[in-house]
Amino acid sequence: MSIDLTTIWAFIIAFAVFAYVVMDGFDLGIGILFPTFDPGRERDRAMNSIAPVWDGNETWLVLGGGGLFAAFPLAYAVILPATYPLIIAMLLGLVFRGVAFEYRWRDPGHRRLWDFAFTGGSFVAAMAQGMTLGALLQGIEVSGRAYAGSWFDWLTPYTLLTGLGTVAGYALLGATWLIWKLDGEGQAHARKLAMRAGIATLALMGAVSVYNVLLNAEYAARWLTAPEIYFAAPVPILTAIVAISLLRAVTKERNSKPFWLALLLFFLGMAGLGVTIWPFVVPPDVTIWDAAAPERSQVFMLIGVAITMPLIIGYTAWAYWVFRGKVDDEGYH
Repeated sequence: MSIDLTTIWAFIIAFAVFAYVVMDGFDLGIGILFPTFDPGRERDRAMNSIAPVWDGNETWLVLGGGGLFAAFPLAYAVILPATYPLIIAMLLGLVFRGVAFEYRWRDPGHRRLWDFAFTGGSFVAAMAQGMTLGALLQGIEVSGRAYAGSWFDWLTPYTLLTGLGTVAGYALLGATWLIWKLDGEGQAHARKLAMRAGIATLALMGAVSVYNVLLNAEYAARWLTAPEIYFAAPVPILTAIVAISLLRAVTKERNSKPFWLALLLFFLGMAGLGVTIWPFVVPPDVTIWDAAAPERSQVFMLIGVAITMPLIIGYTAWAYWVFRGKVDDEGYH
């Protein structure tokens, strides 16, 4: 694989997407799990655990989407029309979740309604993100540098499977985050949820992986034929090792370890995604070089990213460091 500006930009956007998934994923996961918490103290503590960081996490969504528009305009112009209903659903879900997050404290008379909006918004956003990924993986019909499919090409059994896999994965991240941030009965409850979400996530990851092989002959060749199999094989092997370690950590009274292992599981899933579709940004026809912006534009934007990305990482790390403790009824301590 040759390294050029286009490849660098592909990895920058991949990093931004991964950062968004792991950071916003756990607070979406807490929203998905919210109905399983007892109203009152248990729900308040779960929400307090993400209160200082949840809105900052979505910075990475803006960076990923904006970077795709700027660095790969053709991909942006094809992917969005192919997934408009899903993107609209995701944004509405994030809006409902954000409004509910603020208003449930200020309007206690309608707290049940805001809790429902928080859960519904989180579920819809997670499902839409997973189905968007599935729509991309199953292939997008392109003709004359434009989307040539119909309004509902994204709605298939495969995209529903990837959507459910994303919901389960976010629930796993949310549960392992609560293991880290809570103690007592709340932590014990989070351990039970993490075990169930972990099993569901692994089962759905396996199902999606098998479906990928059956979905596209080129995907099958990358995973099952030599010499490609020698480069791809470490991903499922490491995934199995991490999965076993994660389930053991959940049951062994560890605090932060389950969360870090869940993040590693997501990283390996993204690595598997990269093995599957590289170098296509819009399978099966548009590569990253086909979709790339002019070189001068990439250089100009790279200078901006070199300045802003360390700042984003820095203030994000600082926020997590400041609020690094356990959560009690009043907040962090």
